[in-house]
Amino acid sequence: MTRITTLFSALLLTTTGALAQDTFPTDEFIAATGVRPGPVPSRELSGWSPNPTIHLLGGAGDISQLTEQFPAARFVEDETGDAEVIIGSCPADLIGRSDELVWVQIFSAGAERCLSVDELGSGEVLLTNGQKMSAPAIGEHAVAMALSLARGLVHYGKAMPEGQWNRDWARSGGIYSVSGKTMLVVGLGGIGSAAAQRAKALGMRVIATRNSSREGPSYVDYVGLADELGDLVAEADIIVNSLPLTSTTRGLFDAELFARVKPGGYFINVGRGGTVVTAALVEALESGHLAGAGLDVTDPEPLPADHPLWQMPGVIITPHVSWAGYDIRLRNTLVRENIRRYLAGDALLNVVDPERGY
Repeated sequence: MTRITTLFSALLLTTTGALAQDTFPTDEFIAATGVRPGPVPSRELSGWSPNPTIHLLGGAGDISQLTEQFPAARFVEDETGDAEVIIGSCPADLIGRSDELVWVQIFSAGAERCLSVDELGSGEVLLTNGQKMSAPAIGEHAVAMALSLARGLVHYGKAMPEGQWNRDWARSGGIYSVSGKTMLVVGLGGIGSAAAQRAKALGMRVIATRNSSREGPSYVDYVGLADELGDLVAEADIIVNSLPLTSTTRGLFDAELFARVKPGGYFINVGRGGTVVTAALVEALESGHLAGAGLDVTDPEPLPADHPLWQMPGVIITPHVSWAGYDIRLRNTLVRENIRRYLAGDALLNVVDPERGY
């Protein structure tokens, strides 16, 4: 059982119904998610004040509740006037006219769109994201896609409109058990770790890559560095790409890398569409080198209705919804803890490094 699952279970025993409270105890939340504070206390940020105006965007929270919890701050929902803090998203126009802006908190884990805004990309304004908040849900989505491909659900789902009871494809080896197979997780962050843990529970051998080190959790059998990717793809029956989009990951999965993939392997992408050269993916599928793919993200996105990926028999596509259904109490806890830390002048959680891109 994951630490987050354990946290959920313990809290549900002490509440009346699953949504009896909308946050988790902070210490347990930090221990369960592994979120870490950034290197700089907020009081050292240029323009910091213990009495900020905070713009709430996109369902960031109930103003009356937040005002009661944090009376030192002024919360507003309209996008007029200046503010020191924006919570919810990173609209370039609002950021550009907020001369006193110090900090932006976004809900998504991916930060590439926000980092294209000058003030955030330069580090002039601090950016924090929602990394690890939706990781359990996205990890489930990746494994669900893998199982759907391995167990033939994609094939038979697409065959259902024909109304034919045909077992020949399964008898010919089109279905296999994932137990004993190898999953490669490319990008062992919050999402990759969630997918890896669930794959291990299904009896899979799990290998992974990460940039920072060879250290990994007990449920990962081998952790390689990024430069080992070309060798590791040749070992994997199922590849899960959970990489962020950065200057070093853009177009990483190209024709050369797909050529090194184990023949008959499956490719799952729950990271970013731009990390894959789509034409190379199509070619690998059409040639049969890849047996199939599960794509929650694509390049371009949205994928055009006439794109060949939609009609390929071994491909399942979801429209960038792998995050859906995550426990919103995680996000609420992160946001409220970061507001508390900001008002106290402490370092914030989930700080994005503009140079790394995540």
